[in-house]
Amino acid sequence: MAQFDPTLTPPWGGEALHFGDNLRAGAAVLAIVIVALIVIRLAHVFVRGIARALLNRENLEGTAQDLSSLELKKRQDTIEALGVNVIRFFVVVIAGLMILEAGFKLDIGPAIAGLGIAGIAIGLGTQSLVRDYLNGALILIENQFARGDVVRIAGVSGKVEDFTLRRTTLRDQDGTVHTVPNGEITVASNLTRVWARVNQDVQVVYGTDIEKATAVVDGVGQRLAEDSDWGPRILEAPRVERVSALGELGVTLKVVGTVRAPEQWAVDGELRKRLLAAFAESGIEIPQPQSVVLTQTGRGGAAPRVDQEPAPDRADIKEG
Repeated sequence: MAQFDPTLTPPWGGEALHFGDNLRAGAAVLAIVIVALIVIRLAHVFVRGIARALLNRENLEGTAQDLSSLELKKRQDTIEALGVNVIRFFVVVIAGLMILEAGFKLDIGPAIAGLGIAGIAIGLGTQSLVRDYLNGALILIENQFARGDVVRIAGVSGKVEDFTLRRTTLRDQDGTVHTVPNGEITVASNLTRVWARVNQDVQVVYGTDIEKATAVVDGVGQRLAEDSDWGPRILEAPRVERVSALGELGVTLKVVGTVRAPEQWAVDGELRKRLLAAFAESGIEIPQPQSVVLTQTGRGGAAPRVDQEPAPDRADIKEG
């Protein structure tokens, strides 16, 4: 009867492997796999805790207070996926190299060196891509802007139509779509965050009763705030804050107020329309540019006459 030989010789030759060595190698590989799975699981829990803590703090103390619970959940899932995928990649690569060394007795030194060189080359080539993703994650955490906001970023402005960790898509007032890599965003100006200012300069001609003009402007702003359609859009009625300038054409009044941010352009337009009507009704004149008319009479080099006449106003145009 043949006796069991604990020494196993590979059919392709080479140094014999003992059965005990095979068991130890298998146990080492199994231990590496189990540890890698545990590390990935712990990384998931760790990243989830960090993402939840950051977003909860921003929701309580920062600019994310106006976000819905669904939007916060979507942001948290996006940040978790990014963090877990990065950690999983490194864990799998390291575990794979350790399995090659422990289970197959391969020298992983050259492989590590090659991966280091490849990592440097890839890092140099994709550093802008990595910057895009990291900046995108920060934008989500800090809630700098969200889909539907009107923003000004990287020299372009428009409404945010789409946002991912890599890029932001805007559509401007002309309908042009702009795609901006998140790594290019150094300053993000959000024009529709909670509230905005009515900030208009209104000019009246010299000689106007400033107190009367102020009362007219304040009255228009108050009536606008009390209007059933426009009132809900206004947080503070527009009013004259000060005389801001004495220019060549007239006196400039600074009109300020506070409105809900998405309504600022509509309120500005309605306020201008009502101010024009109120000024016309109250006899308050808005400065008009002067035109110079050159006329020449007679022949033989007669001297020209220079007449300065005001530009035609609305009544003149109506009368033809």
